[in-house]
Amino acid sequence: MRGSELEDEQHSTDPRPRPWVRVIASLGVFGFLIGLMIGRMFQPDPLWLERVDVLEQRLEFWFNVEPVPHEEHVGGVVILRLQSFGREQQGQLEVQGRLANWRLQRERRDLVLKVVAARPLRSEWHAEEVDGRWRLVVSLMEQ
Repeated sequence: MRGSELEDEQHSTDPRPRPWVRVIASLGVFGFLIGLMIGRMFQPDPLWLERVDVLEQRLEFWFNVEPVPHEEHVGGVVILRLQSFGREQQGQLEVQGRLANWRLQRERRDLVLKVVAARPLRSEWHAEEVDGRWRLVVSLMEQ
């Protein structure tokens, strides 16, 4: 047989290809992709801020699913963190006859509400479902 002489004490032809390695690898990749698609189908909807309403001494935030806020108070400033998508906004509201500034900012994956006034503030919040949407009401008062 031509070309089958020994080179460096080995045959010059390549070893036989092993198709089972390719078959197993392609089945593994296919199974991984199917698992990713199934996981995306059962993933819950992300939290989206739809709108903000400014009322007397309170702010109302409207979401598509139930929000879970994390509240902080630093030097009389009310800080509320929400793992949500939405656009940055700002404005003013009246708290017991005095103006307070509020700002909704994006920090990494969170929307952060900061309310600042001339006097220290405290807040109370509650969430409720209204017509298939969720309303988060943040009530503000002076300390």
